[in-house]
Amino acid sequence: MLAKTEELTVEKIIKFMEERKYVTDESIAMAIYLALTLKKPLLIEGEAGCGKTEIAKILSDILDTELIRLQCYEGLDVNSAIYEWDYLRQLLKIRLEESKKKPEEIESSIFSERFLLKRPLLKAVLKEDKEPVLLIDEIDRADEEFEGFLLEFLAEFQVTIPEIGTLRARKDPIVILTSNRTREIGDGIRRRCLYLYLTYPTLEKEVKIVRLKSPNINERLSLQICRFVKKLRESDEIIKKPGISETLDWASSLTLLHKDSLDIETVQKTLSCLLKSSQDVKRFDYTRIKSILDEIEENESKGEFNRFL
Repeated sequence: MLAKTEELTVEKIIKFMEERKYVTDESIAMAIYLALTLKKPLLIEGEAGCGKTEIAKILSDILDTELIRLQCYEGLDVNSAIYEWDYLRQLLKIRLEESKKKPEEIESSIFSERFLLKRPLLKAVLKEDKEPVLLIDEIDRADEEFEGFLLEFLAEFQVTIPEIGTLRARKDPIVILTSNRTREIGDGIRRRCLYLYLTYPTLEKEVKIVRLKSPNINERLSLQICRFVKKLRESDEIIKKPGISETLDWASSLTLLHKDSLDIETVQKTLSCLLKSSQDVKRFDYTRIKSILDEIEENESKGEFNRFL
């Protein structure tokens, strides 16, 4: 194990996360530390593409434990989250043994753990060697009925299967929930969890992220990219504002194209890395792109670039 839960401190969490190329700060590390120490789920809300899911992935790597992910979606039901019976194998077992065993014996045999198709929540409950990191991703996409079931699960970390009985977690999982705020999460879930809100990073922090994730990028270009993205996010007309993941995609694309600075033609050709809506792409025509690049050039002339060397 790379680190034990009880050995982690806020300072160590920051160090371990940055070693894994996740630029963090004390507020993020403190939320993780308290969630681990108090053994409470951590609800992380924020804009899409701001690194919420990545926190769970990195935490599982730091603790050298399994990451179990439940991807939420509209219509997600309990069976899809906990278990289903492997009906084909059960039928095959019945046909093989119906002439050899009594019906009661067959029934006992087919309704056992070996015929369960274990979904994420049951996998987390049955994990034996060390506590897993259970990522419940985009909980806001699930229905309120599922949220009610989840609240009960988080209270006891147990599931009931009528044919088998109640199964209690051998090791309570470390639970991370994420939400993009497409709907309001119920008060019950909020009270059960500690809370962390992630928003878009400051210009300084995003430049650091880009340079860490794309070590071969031109330093001037990295600042121009982050300044350009910041201007897009500040626009009230943008429907889907670019997250950190889009910034990194754009940085990788421009590095691949051997660009050292932004120009209008390059921005026009690669704008789809940032804007994922046809309306947004149409709004940022030649004139608006030129306006942003002129402003970036003006900032450079005032010596802004020197602050980021």
